[in-house]
Amino acid sequence: MSKRDIYHHSVRKALEKDGWVITADPLDLTIGEVELFADLGAERVIAAERNNQKIAVEIKSFVGQSPVSEFHKALGQYENYRSSLEELDPERNIWLAVPDEAWDDFFQRPFIQKAIARHNIELLVFNTNHETIVKWIK
Repeated sequence: MSKRDIYHHSVRKALEKDGWVITADPLDLTIGEVELFADLGAERVIAAERNNQKIAVEIKSFVGQSPVSEFHKALGQYENYRSSLEELDPERNIWLAVPDEAWDDFFQRPFIQKAIARHNIELLVFNTNHETIVKWIK
């Protein structure tokens, strides 16, 4: 199992404030002989639609010296978790949680925007100080 990201607690609190119930911490996505763990699993009941929304969340801080290197790692994990979910829990979507500082800077670069679109990455942008979700980006 991997080490928790420095913003793990902030994202968990932000999801709970947004009405999500944390159902797994971490979420085991082990498939075959390959052990995979997304940071969080969460569910939310949508009363208006009377069905459940289920997500898996991978948290990345992007505070290291090389955000490009962190993005490479995040992209690989995101794709592996998405593949695992397709087999284990197809109703659950994977989201990549990133701090708003990273979203406002690194993620606005054209190459990164192109990679996000190409890989159809769903992003959850959170504020680390207020422990809130700033936006969901599909």
